[in-house]
Amino acid sequence: MTYSNANSVVDPQARIGENVTISPFCYIEKDVVIGDNTWIGPNVTIFNGARIGEGCKIFPGAVIAGIPQDLKFAGEESTAEIGDFTIIREYVTVNRGTAYAQSTIVGSHCLLMAYVHVAHDCVLGDHVILANNVNLAGHVEIADWAILEGLVAVQQFTKIGIHSFVAGGSLVRKNVPPYIKAAREPLAYAGVNSIGLKRRMFTVEQINNIHEIYRILFVKGYNISNALQIIDESFEYSLEKENILSFIRDANSGIVKGFQQVNGSNVYED
Repeated sequence: MTYSNANSVVDPQARIGENVTISPFCYIEKDVVIGDNTWIGPNVTIFNGARIGEGCKIFPGAVIAGIPQDLKFAGEESTAEIGDFTIIREYVTVNRGTAYAQSTIVGSHCLLMAYVHVAHDCVLGDHVILANNVNLAGHVEIADWAILEGLVAVQQFTKIGIHSFVAGGSLVRKNVPPYIKAAREPLAYAGVNSIGLKRRMFTVEQINNIHEIYRILFVKGYNISNALQIIDESFEYSLEKENILSFIRDANSGIVKGFQQVNGSNVYED
């Protein structure tokens, strides 16, 4: 462990890995674990319950494992877990869990830009990007490789699917299925996240297959139940098909609608 100087307060019972840098004016409580090769910038606060992986970078002003902003919280033990090689920028807050799930989890290789707030009991997968000022209410789940642009606010218990993209300034009140772009107000399907999928080496065939599935769901005018049945019967097995169907079937609070469903228009733009 490396101290830049003696101006940080680190409880001697905190478990600090090898080659960890703790910059000046940090505060680290005793029930904290920090993995090897992690860099803690100046003025970072890490409270009891923080579990931080290897190779992370935490920038000035961040607060990890603050108690939940939930009036039901009664002081129960819980954690805020940060995966390996995740970057947490300035003034990010990640609150620890409540009795409901006991943990707030941020995966590995994530990027949380400045002023992001991750509330109690949220679960973020790997390679998630939350741009500046994204705010997550409690119990939000965001799957691997999802990207939320700046100033997005997500309602409690909402789920955002794998490889999805949410446009800046959006208010997310319904679940966002995998592989799509979501935009406009109220939030609606705005096409498949083709650019993101190409960057992650999805084939043209895979992307076209996803397009066809979502045309049935959002463009052809079927209700969700009929659309799911048609997709299940008409498309051969693929991981993408199974991810989409299982996500929608498990989305008890509903999913975002198609643009024409929201606006009463037959015009569809992809």
